[in-house]
Amino acid sequence: MKHINVALFVPDEGCPHRCSFCNQKTISGFVKRPEEADVITACETALNGKADVSGGEIAFFGGSFTAIERGYMLSLLKCAKSYLDRGLFRGIRISTRPDCINDEILSLLKMYGVTSIELGCQSMDDEVLFLNGRGHTAAQCESACHLIRSYGFELGVQMMTGLYGDTAEKAIITAERLIALKPDTVRIYPTVVLKNTVLERLYYEGVYQAQTLEEAIELCSRLLKMFNCSGIKVIRLGLHSGGGVEDGYVAGAYHPAFREMCESRLYRENIEKLLADNHVRKGETTVFVSPRFLSQAKGQKKENITYFKKLGYTMNIKTEENIDKYEVRLGRFLPV
Repeated sequence: MKHINVALFVPDEGCPHRCSFCNQKTISGFVKRPEEADVITACETALNGKADVSGGEIAFFGGSFTAIERGYMLSLLKCAKSYLDRGLFRGIRISTRPDCINDEILSLLKMYGVTSIELGCQSMDDEVLFLNGRGHTAAQCESACHLIRSYGFELGVQMMTGLYGDTAEKAIITAERLIALKPDTVRIYPTVVLKNTVLERLYYEGVYQAQTLEEAIELCSRLLKMFNCSGIKVIRLGLHSGGGVEDGYVAGAYHPAFREMCESRLYRENIEKLLADNHVRKGETTVFVSPRFLSQAKGQKKENITYFKKLGYTMNIKTEENIDKYEVRLGRFLPV
């Protein structure tokens, strides 16, 4: 049975800066800040559901959790910890900024049962960080990651693509520097221009050009491959659907099935390589993939089937057991 997390959003709480892209109320769909009663309601709802929550975490996302008013932060943690003490959840996950981490804070988090910390690094390029009003440096990201590791927390990092002043090349370097920090998990968010943000103004002034969906798929599929090859789990790729994202959308790479589109691109590339390596003639061709990932291999609206048809291949994508994710095996074929 799948373990689930209980997520509570703390919008606009504690952030010492307003980043160019940020409109937390739109991203999360939440306006009211959670109180102890909300933590209890969320946990009890999860416990009364069908999924197994014993291996899950109570997660506080949204604002910079370790920068919110201390008494408020501890009240939320104390309430969440009561569920840990009864063995009902395995831990607490929080998200925060690199410049809101120090020894005193980490000691407190440890005391209250926090197990996982996610850092919003967003970029490891100081110019990009400055242009987007992040208020911290890449070096602070690295220092915070090392400190979190030294306390024994699970480490997660978050990065963005398509920020103001960013490029695909800079994003690749950001990924390389994050990989070197050996996080347990990563979230990758293509930048979406939302209403009532600095980016919206820059976009309408013509100063900022938003990343297209195709550009984001091309880049993020490459990033996904990089993290996968490094043994780092990508737990989120693209903004989650729902909340107020659709209503607040102005421009940028947003699609509710963004991750699947990136995974489909990886399958397309792997099929292309398989065909080239084996000198497969154009015409009817069969490849095999895992039954679990057939839809990703075919692509959104069977776009991969269409892609190969334009290249002269009538592509049959079938399933076979004992095939790894992204692995593609070739059926019978005639060499060139």
